[in-house]
Amino acid sequence: MSAHIRNFCIIAHIDHGKSTLADRLLEHTGTVTLRAMKSQLLDDLALERERGITIKARAVTMRFNRGGKDYELNLIDTPGHVDFHYEVSRSLACCEGVLLLVDAFQGVEAQTVANAYAAMEHNLKIIPVINKIDLMHARPDEVAEEMMNSLGTDPDECVRVSAKTGVGVDELLDAIIEHIPPPTGDPDAPLQAMVFDSNYDDFRGAITYIRVMNGTVRKGQKIRFLRAGSNHDVIELGRFAPARESCEELKAGQVGYLICNIKSLGDVHIGDTVGLASAQGTTPLPGYSRPKRMVYCGLFPSDGQDFTELRDALERLAINDPSFEFEPETSEALGFGFRCGFLGLLHMEIVQQRLENESDVDLVQTAPNVTYEIINKRGETVSIRKPQDVPDPGDIEEFRQPIVRCSVIVPNDYIGAIMKLCQERRGIQKSQEYLGAQRAMLTYDIPLAEVVYDLHDKIKSCTKGYGTLDYEMVGYEPADLVRMDIMVNGNRVDALSVVCHRADADRRGRAVAKKLKAEIERHMFEVAVQAAIGSRVIARETVPAMRKNVTAKCYGGDITRKRKLLQKQKEGKKRMKAIGNVEISQKAFMAVLSDSEGG
Repeated sequence: MSAHIRNFCIIAHIDHGKSTLADRLLEHTGTVTLRAMKSQLLDDLALERERGITIKARAVTMRFNRGGKDYELNLIDTPGHVDFHYEVSRSLACCEGVLLLVDAFQGVEAQTVANAYAAMEHNLKIIPVINKIDLMHARPDEVAEEMMNSLGTDPDECVRVSAKTGVGVDELLDAIIEHIPPPTGDPDAPLQAMVFDSNYDDFRGAITYIRVMNGTVRKGQKIRFLRAGSNHDVIELGRFAPARESCEELKAGQVGYLICNIKSLGDVHIGDTVGLASAQGTTPLPGYSRPKRMVYCGLFPSDGQDFTELRDALERLAINDPSFEFEPETSEALGFGFRCGFLGLLHMEIVQQRLENESDVDLVQTAPNVTYEIINKRGETVSIRKPQDVPDPGDIEEFRQPIVRCSVIVPNDYIGAIMKLCQERRGIQKSQEYLGAQRAMLTYDIPLAEVVYDLHDKIKSCTKGYGTLDYEMVGYEPADLVRMDIMVNGNRVDALSVVCHRADADRRGRAVAKKLKAEIERHMFEVAVQAAIGSRVIARETVPAMRKNVTAKCYGGDITRKRKLLQKQKEGKKRMKAIGNVEISQKAFMAVLSDSEGG
């Protein structure tokens, strides 16, 4: 049975046509009728369809008859963006082969290289596929050469397809059956199944996505999550075709789902192993390495009232997306909220949009920051996830920032512009290699804080959209970093504190102070808006006082009458300044925090 199973996933750079190719495979194998067909069928999140990108990996089982034999093809469609590389790594662990998809015009891109290396680390069979050969400017021969130079693939093995028109899809299906090895699991061995995803259904509870490595799981059996240590009865199991389709059993090598009346998603851990409750001593499979959160920010309910609603929404989302984490935090300015960790800036944007669209929660988001490390005077290493945790400068022995290795692939005409951009971001060049006659790959070590804000956008701008970026964490290195505080009327506003390089602090401080001056409403006394490093003020703006014309009723006569009224007003303002509070409206926070540069 397992000799006729093929498990594979499609990996590629963003927008190279993964979801469209998945549509054609579903069509050619007859899994979906033409009437039910729609573009990007597997992208079932509203946000995925709206943005035209894949966010969650999706599994689907296809039946295909070739030479009188029935084959079961299990496809996992994966995201292409660098932020969702964790989804790709989970999918690779459940497959024996991959389709490495490359655009026939754009060629090998940064994420193509990263995904290909990830597949090689898992020892998977790689089938190189050149897509979009129907384009007027397609250059498949040059792209095949690029793939050979950068990835070491054989140009003769490249399958050329057009996912849009369906040309070459039959040849691709033949290549999948011929070249991807069948799974090696034993259906009669003790049950071992890998949990690679989970979803929450309001009516059925937690739905666990599994790939059976060894053994067989049947309806009605009592199973055990080995790492979580919880036992459950299998109420339903089945495959995705692409909708849920129940069956009686899943054998070694098959991909499907389990429903066990689990009401809390917290009981399902991605990377856990499912075994039979009766079989003692089943060894857990090696799980997934925990995702590294790169970017942190605070999420607060905008009216301060929906704290429990926001917590419920975050819990629901965290069940479905294990790469996202959150913990409660309190801000003097914004009230109760949560500190959330994300894989990158796009991931943060997606989570925020999903919260607003799916749970109808109105949010205020603080400026994103990365995790720093501090070695204090006692020699202890402390992780800093938010600027407010940075100790006083006198207690810091060494301030360390995360460094990432960035691979930028650009046409040769733009190499100078990219070098200038990376040097401005304090990048150190590591290598430069040419993929072909027209394109080069530049490798730089750049501080993560300089990458996450807008490096991707800047690369796209200065290369007219042709440059692509991929990055991976290298480690922490010492740097001249400071915590910059914003003070309004002498009081520190914790939500606006940022960690930045000492050389950038003046510029960013002036920008935030100027913006706050424009946004804070005028009071009866003047308000000082200051940016400070420790006790040293580096920028200041003053919001002028509202002035009532107290001398309006004086007409002519002695000047001492006017002086007396003005002096009385002056003393009143002085007293108000001493005891008055400055109200900073939500709108003012939004205006400052929505700025990508933190000012």
